Amino acid sequence: MIIERADVIVTSPDRNFVTLRLETSDGHVGLGDATVNGRELAVVSYLRDHVVQLLIGRDASRIEDTWQFLYRSAYWRRGPITMAAIAAVDMALWDIKGKAAGLPVYQLLGGASRTGLLAYGHASGRDNEELFDSVRKHQAEGYKAIRIQAAVPGLTSIYGIASNATFEANKGARYDHEPAQRGAFPAEEDWDTRSYLRHIPTVFEAVRNEFGPEIPLLHDGHHRMTPIQAASLGKSLEPFDLFWLEDLTPAENPEALRLVRQHTTTPLAIGEIFNTVWDYQQIIREQLIDYVRGAVTHMGGISHLKKTLEYAAQYQIKSGMHGPTDISPVGMAAAMHLGLSIHNFGIQEYMKHGAATDSVFEQSFTWADGMLHPGDEPGLGVALNLDEAGRYPYEQAYLPYNRLADGTVHDW
Repeated sequence: MIIERADVIVTSPDRNFVTLRLETSDGHVGLGDATVNGRELAVVSYLRDHVVQLLIGRDASRIEDTWQFLYRSAYWRRGPITMAAIAAVDMALWDIKGKAAGLPVYQLLGGASRTGLLAYGHASGRDNEELFDSVRKHQAEGYKAIRIQAAVPGLTSIYGIASNATFEANKGARYDHEPAQRGAFPAEEDWDTRSYLRHIPTVFEAVRNEFGPEIPLLHDGHHRMTPIQAASLGKSLEPFDLFWLEDLTPAENPEALRLVRQHTTTPLAIGEIFNTVWDYQQIIREQLIDYVRGAVTHMGGISHLKKTLEYAAQYQIKSGMHGPTDISPVGMAAAMHLGLSIHNFGIQEYMKHGAATDSVFEQSFTWADGMLHPGDEPGLGVALNLDEAGRYPYEQAYLPYNRLADGTVHDW
């Protein structure tokens, strides 16, 4: 199975996606997701200008050797751009190997460890009534676990809350564009941590009173708190039995989690901006987290994230793979295959892509009774419709950023 062709395809049906398409001498096609939200063209250049020519003529069956070659021969290692590019190659090679074997990728990873993957969706609202409506909508769509994000009084626009105008303009596809927004400059949002810390516990109290104790609830702090603020939030949310509290303080400082652990038993999920097992090494070894948030797309592919999760399993730490709509259906399929096969699966983030995205990426996964399954098509189970992809050219888009009331730029 010699790689004869490698193409980097950029398409923007509901948002921008970067896809690597490999084709072998015996006619097998493999797909990999290389999307880095807001910096998509950096990965495109990395692949087109530096990686594609290294793949032509290589044996597609040598997945581990190719991974090590791309990682070690670059010398400049790690980082989101490098690891997303390697991830795309790795996914595409697993896709090819599955098609050559006539098996879904999860069978090549050791077979299924469960019948399906528990997934959570994103509910949000500008007030409790709107939030409750969003929770009920997600329950009607089959979700058994739900992330709760709420507006904060006095703040006009914050992470996780789509504006009503945007929601209506997108016909209910709340997150297909958001939080990334198309245009030449990122949108500015506002933030006040003390107001947030006062308000969020009241939101979870209201949700528990409305929906009862059984439903798993999650919350994302999105790196906006200091360690002591994060510890305070975790402690104040303990009565509401969260499934997890996510990315509560900037992940660049893993030692901060020691302080958080000293003050709260709320489970912690960390790492959606991490790219390698070395980013996780300390916080796994010291058991400072409960869930690994890495994405197949940003963690060097199936091969490297699997190694990371095997390391985490030694410490009873589970997976919680990143899965918003800026992970393409190819990356989501890879996450499903990996999640189905590993023993220490925890939960899968799942945000439904829009109709235009689904027309570009034809998928075989199933969603029923709150559970995902990648399906049993050979490979990853995703086909790229090149004609449809060509209808949606790249459009520049940025994630927002935060400023405090005094004008200081803050973590978003």
